Amino acid sequence: MKNLILSLIILSAFFSVNAQRQMEKLDRGLLAVKTDEGVFLSWRILATEMNNTAFNIYRDNQKIAIISASEASNYVDKDGHQTSVYTIKPVVNNIELNENQTTGPLNNNYIEIALKQHEGYTPGDASAGDLTGDGQYEIVIHQSGRGRDNSHPGFTDEPILQAYTLSGKLLWEINLGKNIREGAHYTQFMVYDLDGDGIAEIACKTAPGTTDGSGRFLSLGPAASDNDMADYRSVGGRIDGRILSGPEYLTIFDGKTGKELATTYYIPARLEGTTAYNQQKLKETWGDNYGNRSDRFLACIAYLDGKRPSLVMARGYYTRTVLAAWNWRNGELSHLWTFDSNTPGNEAYAGQGSHNLAVGDVDNDTFDEIIYGACAIDHNGEGLYTTGMGHGDAGHLSDFDPDRPGLEFFMPHEAKGPDAAGVSFRNAGTGEIIWEYKHPEDIGRGVAADICSKHNGAEAWAIWGLGPYNVKGEAIDGKPQSYNFLVWWDGDELRELLDKNYIDKFSKGRLFTANECSSINGSKSTPNLSADLFGDWREEVIWRTTDNKAIRIYTTTLPTQRRLYTLMHDPIYRLSIAWQNAGYNQPPHTGFFMGHNMPEPPVPEIYFGKKTD
Repeated sequence: MKNLILSLIILSAFFSVNAQRQMEKLDRGLLAVKTDEGVFLSWRILATEMNNTAFNIYRDNQKIAIISASEASNYVDKDGHQTSVYTIKPVVNNIELNENQTTGPLNNNYIEIALKQHEGYTPGDASAGDLTGDGQYEIVIHQSGRGRDNSHPGFTDEPILQAYTLSGKLLWEINLGKNIREGAHYTQFMVYDLDGDGIAEIACKTAPGTTDGSGRFLSLGPAASDNDMADYRSVGGRIDGRILSGPEYLTIFDGKTGKELATTYYIPARLEGTTAYNQQKLKETWGDNYGNRSDRFLACIAYLDGKRPSLVMARGYYTRTVLAAWNWRNGELSHLWTFDSNTPGNEAYAGQGSHNLAVGDVDNDTFDEIIYGACAIDHNGEGLYTTGMGHGDAGHLSDFDPDRPGLEFFMPHEAKGPDAAGVSFRNAGTGEIIWEYKHPEDIGRGVAADICSKHNGAEAWAIWGLGPYNVKGEAIDGKPQSYNFLVWWDGDELRELLDKNYIDKFSKGRLFTANECSSINGSKSTPNLSADLFGDWREEVIWRTTDNKAIRIYTTTLPTQRRLYTLMHDPIYRLSIAWQNAGYNQPPHTGFFMGHNMPEPPVPEIYFGKKTD
């Protein structure tokens, strides 16, 4: 019996250690902003120090405040000045730690980064990662010129990726070249520390003509033998400007320099066994002969082994659906698995994808699954379930109903007709439909979040007058002012409505307007990025300036009494920042219920630094 008990203890310890996730080690993220009330200070609490760390605040080397281990990580210094210098020092067990991050106040509640410009280009989707290993996030911005939707012919400009530090230094520029088409469905770029060395990598689809951060053409793997001056853009009619032939690659770039680290063939190829354009074969494989369905790409990061991040690149969702998983470990890019709806037994997964995706451990096995629209792919590359409800434009994964175990997924659907799906709210782990409302029109927009304290759990709503509904599917009073994006901005746990260049509070009105700034992605009206980039757990919002010369990272200066670790240490939230730029951008969500009367969220099991396999 004693041996059995000892074995169980050892086994339990083994799984506990192996359940830990490798995540980036962040600095304090100290922020100071001059306001009418004084100087607003805000800083980051790491998940590993959530429950036992107090803080001492210093102004000009004089201690001015003590923040206990139960208080929120923000403070208003009424006697602060523009020339004040602030230092935050953590305190554990009454011992002040030797950590000295200092900062001076900003004049405004934003950081402005001037951009290297290209004529006709606009700063578009952005992502964040620690590209230099200093514990701070850097920003990767997709500079987009003339683009084309998949459904339209026409030539586009070359997609460009640029990386900037928060101080405004340009780290590198990657030009994806003329053989990568510009548009929302083509270039999904992942920014994440894939190998745990403290520096994030960049992964995306590439082609002959792509130049890395050193200005060189791709030279590794299959790219070494191809003609980088070749032009694979089609000419004439419905295929004008489309890239329907030529090699397709997947490349890993170094975050610090933008240099190529590895290049391999993209999985899946548009046509197996050939790089030539074949009208009939393309139609048989994807559903049309001009690249509309075959060139719908998505991407994400997922902890497929429950411990370390993997890269997942995807192609197709209207008809055939293919996802390919990769590891970048110890300088090697290795293929893990491929899920293909054309594989016998997977036929029901065809046509179930969306213009976006989500990632999380939805079946509570410590491994991540990919919510691919109306279906889900398990961590091992097998189908988890499909609802059969079809394609959609939006999707939201979180613990929206705190009274119900597990995660939920709210999805507006795109199909039209008298029996069209409309909107659905489902068990994210099993696909069981909890409630749904049919609607004959294309439901192109819809969101879910706790925006009202009158009801337990989140609310969900969509265009065409669908909702708002509570988590039971019951219609409630009020009409949200927008359907596009969300943000945690003020001091409570309810979420605010983010649309165009402003932030609203449900039923109360305008909280904030980013003057001289504009949204991106046309009528989608999304920010370049929304994420918890620094300061306390509230989110920052990146908007482009209207003249396209800069981006501004806006932060709240409203005090909060809610103590919470950085949202970037919540696994589902952090991964949603990585996939936010994929397809039609969707707002990030936490993996726990965030809202009115929320219970204390679980502290994630994470570790920093590199561990070998």
